[in-house]
Amino acid sequence: MMTEHTRTWLKTGLVSGLIYLISITPRLLGRARRMPGKFYAHRGLHNLSEGVPENSMAAFRRAAEHGYGIELDVQLTRDGQVIVAHDYDLKRICGIEKEIDSLTYEELSRFPILGTEERIPLLEDVLKLVKGQVPLIVEIKYKHLGSTICKKTAELLDHYSGSFCIESFHPAALIWFRKYRPYVCRGQLGMNFHKDDGRVHPVYYFPRHLLTNFLTKPDFIAYDHHARGALSLTLCRVIFGTPCFAWTVKSSRELYACEQAFDYFIFEGFLPEDQERS
Repeated sequence: MMTEHTRTWLKTGLVSGLIYLISITPRLLGRARRMPGKFYAHRGLHNLSEGVPENSMAAFRRAAEHGYGIELDVQLTRDGQVIVAHDYDLKRICGIEKEIDSLTYEELSRFPILGTEERIPLLEDVLKLVKGQVPLIVEIKYKHLGSTICKKTAELLDHYSGSFCIESFHPAALIWFRKYRPYVCRGQLGMNFHKDDGRVHPVYYFPRHLLTNFLTKPDFIAYDHHARGALSLTLCRVIFGTPCFAWTVKSSRELYACEQAFDYFIFEGFLPEDQERS
C-alpha cells in the first residue's frame, strides 16, 4: 500500500509538474502566422574578408540577393534613433570605448564598422533596402527597463509590408509586444547561460528554462543549437507544436547535427545548400 508520505510526494510532484508546464506554455490561441523560409543570415550575409561586416547595409543587401532571410539587432542611440547593431558598446566593432546609447546617430555614423567603409545603419534604411524581398528577424536589444526601443521599433515596422517577426532575450520586450502589437509574431530567445557565458545569477534561470512563457506567450522559440536537448525547448516543440529557430549554425556539420531538433536555422560563415532552401 502507498504510504501517506509517498502520496504527499506524489501530489507535490504532480503539482510541481503542472506549474512547470503552465510556466513554459507559449501562445496557443491566435498564434501568429509562421515565418516563411528556412534559413536566416545571422546579422546579414557578412564576410569581413570581402569588406562586408556584420549588421551592415552591404551584408543585408547580399542576403537579399541570395534569397536568405535576415536576422538583425536593434537598439537606441542617445537621440532616440533605432539603429542596427549587436553590442551595446563600440569597442569590438569600431575600436571605440563608448556606449552606443551615449552617442547621437550623427556621432555614431562617423565610425567605420570593423575597419570597412560601412557605417552602423538605421533600421529605417534597412527596411527601405530589403523592401520585403526576404523575411526579417528583428532582435530587440532591451537594455533598460522602461526603454522605448519596443515602441520606436514597432512604429517603424508598422509601415513595413514585408514579412518580419521580433525576438528578444528580455521578457519585458515580448510582454510589450504582446500588449501593444499582439498580431506581431514574437519569439523568446534562450540559451544555457551558465554553461556558455558563465552567468549564474538567478535571473538567467528563467529564460534558460523558458519559465516566463506564460507571461510573454511567444509564437516561437529561438535557442542556442548547442543546447538542443534542453527539456523546456523539447516540450515546447513536441507538446505545444511551437516552431523553433536554431542559432547560430556555423557549418554544414552543425546544420546536419541539429536539423531534426529545429524548424528554422540562423546561420553564418557558410552557405546552406541551395536545394535546402524553402
